[in-house]
Amino acid sequence: MTDSDADTPERDRPARPAKGWRRWSRSARLWVVVALSTVVITALTNALVMQPFLIPSGSMEGTLQVGDRVLVNKLAYRFGGEVARGDVIVFDGTGSFVAEEADPGLLVGLLRTAGAAVGLAQSSETDYVKRVIGIGGDRVRCCDSQGRLEVNGDPLDEPYLYPGDRPSNVTFDIRVPEGRLWVMGDHRSDSADSREYLGSPGGGTVPEDRVIGRVELIGWPVDRWGWMRSDHG
Repeated sequence: MTDSDADTPERDRPARPAKGWRRWSRSARLWVVVALSTVVITALTNALVMQPFLIPSGSMEGTLQVGDRVLVNKLAYRFGGEVARGDVIVFDGTGSFVAEEADPGLLVGLLRTAGAAVGLAQSSETDYVKRVIGIGGDRVRCCDSQGRLEVNGDPLDEPYLYPGDRPSNVTFDIRVPEGRLWVMGDHRSDSADSREYLGSPGGGTVPEDRVIGRVELIGWPVDRWGWMRSDHG
């Protein structure tokens, strides 16, 4: 005790924090650091490597069901990898399937990003999931005498088609421009895909640089867990 402490009445001395409070304060700071680090790591992973994606519609049934949470590999095509026929991809449909998206605002944007980070919402209303049927230079036609799609004159075997669906109830014959993709849903009778936009700029094709990544895994629900298989016809 110092001389000044001895001269100060007990009631006037500043209260000293209890040891328990100091320990709790240190623990709280530690948990805040851990939580912030987790958020940063998760955000970087979503932005650069793997991103959860919520399946919002039945256009890819029975391959993907409404409410499935899938993991999208954002590095699949970054380092020399090429989009292949049969790949199931997530892409931004801005400029091909939809007009430019209006700014949703700061709050809506943050909520959407947070939901997308855990696979509870789409990161954008313009994100789509479809199967690649034709790549740049391919001629895709519907249909041959047996009702099958043709790619470069060869009939396409499509075991992933939704039971009872025809390959297409819309006839078309298109040459896919270089750097673009012709995409379709597996549930053809319930899919607004490249066929829907035949009269639009690009003829319904999607620019490759709009591809977000390749669907690799169904992560939820647990009874549907499994790796995605690419069918190349």
